[in-house]
Parts: sequence; structure tokens; C-alpha cells
Amino acid sequence: MNPQEAFTFLLGVVFHLAIILAFTRFLLQMVGADFYNPLSQFVVQATNPVLAPLRRIMPPNRQVDFAALLVTVVLIVAEVWLLDFLMRFGVHPSGQQLLLISFNSLGSFVLGYFLVAVIVRVVLSWIMQDPRHPFFVLVAQITEPLMAPVRRIMPPMGGLDLSPIVVLLGLQFLMILFFSP
Repeated sequence: MNPQEAFTFLLGVVFHLAIILAFTRFLLQMVGADFYNPLSQFVVQATNPVLAPLRRIMPPNRQVDFAALLVTVVLIVAEVWLLDFLMRFGVHPSGQQLLLISFNSLGSFVLGYFLVAVIVRVVLSWIMQDPRHPFFVLVAQITEPLMAPVRRIMPPMGGLDLSPIVVLLGLQFLMILFFSP
């Protein structure tokens, strides 16, 4: 591995972590998560330096934190522009190319985020002794808007909640349908 690949990898990790934090902050507001949860407070503290100034310009609406959404989108566009075009190919994309690839990256990220969140929720339900653990509660609050509609249509069968399987299949279907290369 040459130094440029190592630097690109490190920069990609930093971008992904920042995108995950910004999007999680957006989701916390969207799903009405408990902001007294220690993990929610971590996300708020980590994102406040960037979001606090933006909130003066773009105050959050009831459930939509436009500043966090804007930061998420800007970070994805910056990542695509910097890592995919400049670092890997050494070219400057047209605005249309950049927007198209950024939109694809945003959609893939959102679906992948929820896919991982549902899998984490399922695994935690198997191994967690306390369903009131802050991490489990936060993951449940984030994934519940996807799981509840499926659970209403498909009640538990024999004591098993099959809604995660349906949600995972649906998310994977959408990823293949819209965002496969």
C-alpha cells in the first residue's frame, strides 16, 4: 500500500464517521429520540460545534433538523469530490456528475445505515440482558419507524417477530433496485 492509498483510507474513515454522526443527529430529531440518553448526548456534543452556528441560519423545524441534514449532504458531496475524483482519479467532475454520484452515495448511505441499524438491533435483542440499556434504546428508537409499519401488517408468529427480516429484505431490495453499480 502506498502512502496515498493509506491517506485516502484514513480520510475516508474520518468522512464516514462525520457523516454517521451528522446523520444520526438528524435522525435523533426526526424520530424524537431521548436526548437524555448518554449516547444521544455524545452525538449532540460531537456535532454541536458545526451545527450550532448553522442553526442560527437554519433553525430546526419540529422534527426536521435541516442543519444536520445539510451537513450530512455537504459531507457526502465533499467526500465524493475529494476522495472519488481528486484522490483516486485526479480529475475535476462536472457539477452534474458530482451531484449524480453524490445522490447515489447519499441513497446508498441511508439504506446501508438502516440496514446496519436493523442488524444491530436484532443482534442486541439476542445478547442484551437489559432492554433499557442506552445503546439498545437508541438503536430501537432509530429503527422503530421502519419496523412498526411491518409489525402492524405482520404480527408476531409463534412468539417470533419477523418484521426485521421483512425490513432487511426491503432495504436490500431498494439497494439493488436503485443503487447497484
